[in-house]
Amino acid sequence: MDFVEYIGMKRIKAKPMTRGEYAELSERNSIQTEKGESYSDEGYLVKYYPDGYQTWSPKKPFEAAYRKSGEMTFGHALEALKHGDRVARSGWNGKDMYLFLADGKQLTNCLCSADMPPCADSICMKTAQNTIVIGWLASQTDMLADDWKIIG
Repeated sequence: MDFVEYIGMKRIKAKPMTRGEYAELSERNSIQTEKGESYSDEGYLVKYYPDGYQTWSPKKPFEAAYRKSGEMTFGHALEALKHGDRVARSGWNGKDMYLFLADGKQLTNCLCSADMPPCADSICMKTAQNTIVIGWLASQTDMLADDWKIIG
């Protein structure tokens, strides 16, 4: 069977930890190491949502795959929105501004009369003026920024 390419986005918590520290934490006196690996190898203890599964990841592949909240790309922010999170840019000047994904069915129930077509899911913004903008559009600066963060 041939390999198929994948790309993923997972929300995790992680902290720096050597392979040896992970062995101690996981109450294993030894973790089988491959040729060229050592207990002093730097990496991360990784805890996955929502099941709490924990594992250890070497530093280089971990840092290639994950970004801290506040250092995320627009693509990461979109995936977080699809998972139900609220997101914002660190570079936005307005206080308490964030984006969220509004469910089209709920918008239809709230905003539309029986003779209107249904609403689609929409990215909405909670503004600094404490209002909601339905159908927020990203600027090129927003799309190219690396300062997106998850809120709450």
